[in-house]
Amino acid sequence: MAAFIIGAEFAFWILIGLGLLFRYVFKLRRVSTFILLLVPMVDVVLLAVSVKHMRDGATADITHTLAALYLGYSVVFGHAMVRWADQRVAHRFFGGPPPVKPPKYGMARAKSEWIWTAKAVLAWGISMGVAYLMVWLVADSARTDALVSQVVWTLKVPVIAGIIALSYTIWPKKPKAAQAPEQRQWEPVER
Repeated sequence: MAAFIIGAEFAFWILIGLGLLFRYVFKLRRVSTFILLLVPMVDVVLLAVSVKHMRDGATADITHTLAALYLGYSVVFGHAMVRWADQRVAHRFFGGPPPVKPPKYGMARAKSEWIWTAKAVLAWGISMGVAYLMVWLVADSARTDALVSQVVWTLKVPVIAGIIALSYTIWPKKPKAAQAPEQRQWEPVER
């Protein structure tokens, strides 16, 4: 099962690479879009293989939990990951504009962190739903108990994201004095 998860991860990035290759090198945008739309299917196949593996008698372990987590996080973060790769390839190799960077300072940074936290909570919730779906499909709680408890354990990810977002809200990061235009003193121009 672990080998299949590693293969799914490779397939994920290979599909992204092929999608970008067809978009920028071969200029086939529709083919590229089709390939990039196949990326979430890797996680669906991984989920199906995990369910079949458990239905055939395997007891849930971390590899089955990863299948649920991959699907949940791919649904929420997959588009952003593809966009991230797309922007960097376009900029580095094909003269595209530089990638948009997230805000670094102030409440704009705090807002960005809260959005990320909300996405992490949503991804975790979807992963939890997928875990319960897997339990229902396998229909043998003795073999699937670990699945739900391991997904519950991963609640730490959105909790940590929330703590980080809260810290940026309470103590917003400020630019260094040399970078802060509002802190510079106006000086008349000598003529």
